[in-house]
Amino acid sequence: MTTSQQDKPAVVCVFCGSVGGNDPAHLESARALARAFHENNVQLVYGGGTAGMMGELARTLVKLSGPQAAHGVIPRALVKVEEGYKDSQELDPAAATESAQREQAGGKAPERVLPDPMDKTTLFKESEYGVTTIVPDMHTRKRLMATKVLEGGPGSGFVALAGGFGTMEEVMEMTTWNQLGIHGVGVVLVNIKGFYDGLLAWVKNAVKEGYISPANAEILVEAKDISKVLTKLRDYKVSNGRMQLNWGQE
Repeated sequence: MTTSQQDKPAVVCVFCGSVGGNDPAHLESARALARAFHENNVQLVYGGGTAGMMGELARTLVKLSGPQAAHGVIPRALVKVEEGYKDSQELDPAAATESAQREQAGGKAPERVLPDPMDKTTLFKESEYGVTTIVPDMHTRKRLMATKVLEGGPGSGFVALAGGFGTMEEVMEMTTWNQLGIHGVGVVLVNIKGFYDGLLAWVKNAVKEGYISPANAEILVEAKDISKVLTKLRDYKVSNGRMQLNWGQE
């Protein structure tokens, strides 16, 4: 982390379901995490969904902290199936940048958005879900979310609430990136009511069978309560079993 990042707010990417699930405890965990972000000036990056866990998390945080606190990143193909975006106005990033500059200079701007440096992206105006960046594909989405986290201040990292295949794939990829030395921030599983007991048991078995080192088993951190999540991210220590590879700008 650079010296300039020390004064920046933490940026936490949250992976979670696009549906609410059958147990209301999981939706409540999304609301509780949003409240914790608000109280600790943490900025959210998430998958841009407007329903389920994702929508609940983003809406709750925006109500508390304003739209600049939440940044959704969603592939264009998924925008078409998100009810929350059906009436949204799509903006060209260059025009959005000019609009923001006019507002900063004292001129009236029709809307305020966060321009993004990634190629082939467009934006939605601010909404109850925060600022949304539309990207061309899933790979760009994950790379942009990770980039936002790694640009954040102390305590930045990745968190998984309850979810399905997509949530599992995303959190395990960030765990793998940590093992490979691509990043060194925390990856926290929020294990509400034993939701991730099976995954944690698999990690222990993989260590026993020799596929994961005991040191690297600690890359994936468990939090059984929302109140522990930000502390675990702030206190995270990188594994001494990680690969020491030079990834350059990848």
